[in-house]
Amino acid sequence: MLVLGVDTSWKQGSIALVRDERVLGCAPLEGGMFSAQLVPQIARLLADHKLKKSDLDGFSVVSGPGSFTGLRVGLAAVKGLAEILHKPIAATTVLEAMAISAGKEGKVACALDAGRGEVFVAEYEVRSNGRQVQAACLRESVAGRTEAVSGLRGARVICCEGSIADLLRGAAETLECPRPDSAVIARIGAEKIAQAVTVTPEQLDANYIRRSDAEIFSAPKP
Repeated sequence: MLVLGVDTSWKQGSIALVRDERVLGCAPLEGGMFSAQLVPQIARLLADHKLKKSDLDGFSVVSGPGSFTGLRVGLAAVKGLAEILHKPIAATTVLEAMAISAGKEGKVACALDAGRGEVFVAEYEVRSNGRQVQAACLRESVAGRTEAVSGLRGARVICCEGSIADLLRGAAETLECPRPDSAVIARIGAEKIAQAVTVTPEQLDANYIRRSDAEIFSAPKP
């Protein structure tokens, strides 16, 4: 199975081409330039491996949380390509990818710096059958740093940032892992596509977890 992984959720994005769990190639996307670079980089990556867009079996894309603008660019590109090519889409959040790739089973929490003094938090029940790993989301939210520490006290927490590991030190059992890249996203997506855990272009949507600035500042004052 040939899958293209796309991550435009962070300040630096990337794409990866994975065939049967083997990474064929990756390409970085420069922050602030996603809209100009994404489609040309996809075309270049495929051409480097003498492949066409029609050779793809599906797409795997990060649906959130992260940059509102960045996520919209990535999701819009995947929607368009999947609709034209009639290919399935697997959507995965960064937090879910952290839970799947950390190698821990049972109940785990994942924490990610949300900026503005806040933390994205999600709890999962992780199960493995020896080959496939699945993470069922129990809850997800955005919380202030003090609230996050209180809510995660005593939990097993997966994080990918030193600032979050430092914040939770002494309050939770922390496991610091690398942030999942687009190759990890592509592998997770391939498993989802194989299990028909997919969405259509019309169903694909961003999971911001928190409201956008437009929603916050346009809300009527009490």
